[in-house]
Order: sequence, then C-alpha cells, then structure tokens
Amino acid sequence: MESGRWHVEKRAGLKSDGSPKGNEYVLETGCLSIVVLGASGDLAKKKTFPALFNLFRQGFLHPDEVHIFGYARTKISDDELRNRIRGYLINDKNASPEHVEKLSKFLELIKYVSGSYDSEEGFRLLDKEILEHELSKNSVEGTSRRLFYLALPPSVYPSVCKMIRNFCMNRSDLGGWTRIVVEKPFGKDLESAEQLSTQIGELFEEPQIYRIDHYLGKELVQNLLVLRFANRFFLPLWNRDNIDNVQIVFREDFGTDGRGGYFDEYGIIRDIIQNHLLQVFCLVAMEKPVSLKPEHIRDEKVKVLQSVLPIKDEEVVLGQYEGYRDDPTVPDQSNTPTFATLVLRIHNERWEGVPFVLKAGKALNSRKAEIRVQFKDVPGDIYKCKKQGRNEFVIRLQPSEAMYMKLTVKQPGLEMSTAQSELDLSYVQRYQGVTIPEAYERLILDTIRGDQQHFVRRDELKAAWEIFTPLLHRIDDGEMKPLPYQPGSRGPAEADELLAKAGYVQTHGYVWIPPTL
Repeated sequence: MESGRWHVEKRAGLKSDGSPKGNEYVLETGCLSIVVLGASGDLAKKKTFPALFNLFRQGFLHPDEVHIFGYARTKISDDELRNRIRGYLINDKNASPEHVEKLSKFLELIKYVSGSYDSEEGFRLLDKEILEHELSKNSVEGTSRRLFYLALPPSVYPSVCKMIRNFCMNRSDLGGWTRIVVEKPFGKDLESAEQLSTQIGELFEEPQIYRIDHYLGKELVQNLLVLRFANRFFLPLWNRDNIDNVQIVFREDFGTDGRGGYFDEYGIIRDIIQNHLLQVFCLVAMEKPVSLKPEHIRDEKVKVLQSVLPIKDEEVVLGQYEGYRDDPTVPDQSNTPTFATLVLRIHNERWEGVPFVLKAGKALNSRKAEIRVQFKDVPGDIYKCKKQGRNEFVIRLQPSEAMYMKLTVKQPGLEMSTAQSELDLSYVQRYQGVTIPEAYERLILDTIRGDQQHFVRRDELKAAWEIFTPLLHRIDDGEMKPLPYQPGSRGPAEADELLAKAGYVQTHGYVWIPPTL
C-alpha cells in the first residue's frame, strides 16, 4: 500500500457525519466521487481542477476508484469541459510525453452534468450519474464517498446544499460519507455569516462542512505551529516580555484588474484581512494545543479570537488607490478601501500590550505576504547598535518562500563595528528539486482524508466576524473614509505613521536579498 494514497483513512471507519474514528490508518474500499459545482467558472478552471490533476499525477487519486463530475448551468458536453480546462492543466508545448499521457487519463475521469442550482431535475440527474459510477466500480451501497466542492458564489450555497441533501447524499452508513467544501466569503458581516451557517447547518453536521481558506494550505503557514511548538528556543521568547510588535502583511502590485465590481462589494478587509490574515494571526498568537487533533487546534484559535479587544478607529488607516473608480463596474462615489492597516490587541497574559498590525493593499510597490515579528531593544546596549535596527524573525509566505532571523553581527575585519545580517532558510536553496504543493492540493487531500485541522469551524468564523463587523459597518455607512494613494506606492503615508505609533522600528540600510542557486 502506498503510504500517501488518498484512500487511506482512519481505522474503524467513519461516523455517520463523515468524521473519522480512531487513530490508525487502513485502506478504504469505497469509490470516491468528486463533484465540482460551478465547473465552468474561473475558480474551478484555475484552482480546483489543476489541484485535482496534480493529486492524480502524484498518485493520490487513483483512476480505478475516483471519478470527477463537473456541474454547472452552462450547456456543454464532456469533451467541451475537458477542452476548456486543458490549458490550465498543462502547457502542451513544453510538456513531456509522460505528462501528456497522465493528462489524457485524468480528463477521461471527468464527466459533465448541466443543470441549475435550484433544480430537482438537475440534481437527480447528477445523483444518477454518480450512482452509475459507484455501481460500475462494484462499490457496496453505503461505502462510497461523495465530495461536493462548491466553486460558487455564496448566494447559491443554501439552495445547492438543500439539493445535495435531498437528492445526492450517500445512501447509508457503512463507512462512506458525504462532505461539502465551501469557499469564502462566508457572509459579509456577523449577521449574514450566521444566517449562512444556520442554513447550511440545518442540512449538514459540522464534521461534514469544510470552509476552505487557501492560506491555511500554504507551506509556510502550515510550518507555523511546528516552528512555535517543536523548537525549544522559541518557547521562552514568544511573549510580551520579548516581542515588541508583530506585522502580518499582504501586498499586491496590481489593482482589481477587471474584478472591480465584485471587489467593490467586499473591499480589502472582507477580501483579505478578515479571513486570510486573521487565520495567520491565530496561528502566530494561539496557545499550545493539547494535541494535534483538529478540534484541539481549532479550540485554541477560537480562544485567541475571543481575546481580541474591539478595534479602535484611531488604529485604522484606510486607503483607495487613485484610478480605482475609473473601472466602469465601480460606483463613482465608492467608499470601498483597497488598502487597510489596522491594529489588533489581545487581552491575555501572553500578549497584553503587544500590537498585531494587519496590513493589506492592492496596487502597491511590491507583491509579498509575510509575518514580521520584531523583538524589543537589547537592554544595556554596550555595542551602541540600536540605530541599526532590532532583531526580527520574518516568515515570507510568498513569493520566494523563506524564513530568516535578522540579527546584529560583527563586521569582518580589524575594526570592532557591527552590522545587520541574517540567518536564512530559503526554500528554493535548501529544498532544491522539491516541489512545494499548491494550497488547494493540500486542502482537497485533507478533505478526502477527513482532516479538518486547516478548515474554519463555525464558532471560529463567528468570532472572526465579531471582531470586524463593527468596523465594517462604520465604513459601509460612510463614517470612515479611505485616503487616496498613488498606484505603485507604499500606500497612504498615514499607514507608516500608525506603524511607528504601534512601536515598529524600521531598519535603515538593510535589505533581505533572496539567495540564488
């Protein structure tokens, strides 16, 4: 048996809700049907199908046991869907014969069903096709597995989930399961998120629901708990006695690029900060879980979210890049921020007094996502090197995945002078030839395995919205206005001023340069 194969599951089967029992792994016999709803949309073409293909190519999806169904309103044939997604899966000009052969075998697994998202007829037909696949694989009724990936706007989640519940569920409980994967945004504020959670929760139990946030599938994000809790020297340092401030940053060097109308409904806080950056924040700030069981980890994330104090208006800077409203799909008087810097403060023993600065923006001067932990000044600084900058631990999430520690060292030579340098673990150099999996690959595999560690639980989602809803309502009501900033800049100057007030000390004259092979 291949240890990495997708059909490895927990011993003693699964509970009726689809969650695993026990701790040992055994081979499951039931076939797997993966249904991509919204199969003709951008998300499915650019993320979901490529992730499935990579899992197939690496042997995690076995052609003898898996079948993939696309479902959407568009009336196209199986071959038309295959042709639509082919270009996203492979570059025919540079592909090896082996790669092309793998692709052909993968595309053969895809079948398309057309129907509306509130149509009994469409979902009955989908169920019929899935059942035919299960019977063709001699799957015992009740042992097969059905995974529904909703690559759809949240507005249709309730109707789609109702149709799945009524017409497409696995027939009985003999070790099989039915699970659904839902994409963000999970609502627009606390009330809408709770309403959506209630509607889905009436149809499926929590262990069947996988709220996906692709940031939780990123390699460096998944490394956070290992770094914090498997390394002795971090344990005594990771608190308010040693850390002065923490930044979690997301920067893009392009604007909304044709998504202006969609983006304007949400803005940068709903699009990036309330989900992606807040999930990273949880992993940086949470306490050590009792074990690595998903529920123990998610319990600690909820606790730290519930310890966050209300956001103060004076610790928020909003921006909107000049030219954003030129997009014909964006209202002329749009108040939607494309940039935000804000400070979160945690009221607990570990983090009291330490500002966590969350910053995200579009059309800035660089593209990166990183965590920057800045330590306090050295007491009794006999080398008088304070002006050179503080120690920092930086985790670069993307691009050029790396982690490095900024520290002061002696300059080589006869003089006793100091300079900033770094201890550097750059993945491209240290792990040559290792392909870092895409976030969606990892998370889809987790869903098949029944591991909810890297997915958002309902009470976690509620706690996240409780933090941001008051601020978002003030922005929506026009009480807070975004400041204009030039595309290609760092954002509004006021954001750097807020960062300085929060205690961040910028290092002048030092630039981290990713190593080359």
